[in-house]
Amino acid sequence: MYKDLNKTVAKDLNFESILEERKISLQPLVDYIQQKTDSGQEININFICTHNSRRSHLSQVWAQTASSYFNILNVHCYSGGTEETALFPKVAETLTNQGFCIIKIADNNNPVYAIKHSDNALPIIGFSKKYDSPFNPVSAFAAIMTCSQADSGCPFIVGAEKRISITYEDPKISDDTPEQLKVYAQRSLQIATEMFYVFSKINR
Repeated sequence: MYKDLNKTVAKDLNFESILEERKISLQPLVDYIQQKTDSGQEININFICTHNSRRSHLSQVWAQTASSYFNILNVHCYSGGTEETALFPKVAETLTNQGFCIIKIADNNNPVYAIKHSDNALPIIGFSKKYDSPFNPVSAFAAIMTCSQADSGCPFIVGAEKRISITYEDPKISDDTPEQLKVYAQRSLQIATEMFYVFSKINR
């Protein structure tokens, strides 16, 4: 893991900050990953939000990083939305500030980013897409609903064998305000803390 990213994990992620009610919300994801680990199966997780522009990408990146950090094998994290937009630039900036290496590999209305947590890691490919995009798994995956709008707007996720609601407040509320950088950093660290907590609970 990159040095600066390792510093972020060591300094800014505190499991004691997770409320008991949040731990209850996270437990179904722990159970899903543990079940797959125990049976030696691939672990496919699709984080879903309305626009696939902020929270779902942060969740995908931090969950994939956490699985590597705790050496949980065969984990493949994805993200999608109920509609396709673009990965919001402040998300890439926030992750860069927290220690990730991010390379823009296609620049258009829906840019494509390669996101790495260490030199030799496979990059996470970040771009906005619908949750049922061919880029994502079509079956045998857990659908993690990261926003209440997507959770209520998508009563059925085709192909999902497990649906779990782990919602976060949208950092978009801070856009065009002096608090934007702080709010995005806080939301990213909240998601990071919870994803690291989840993978810390997995017995190999």
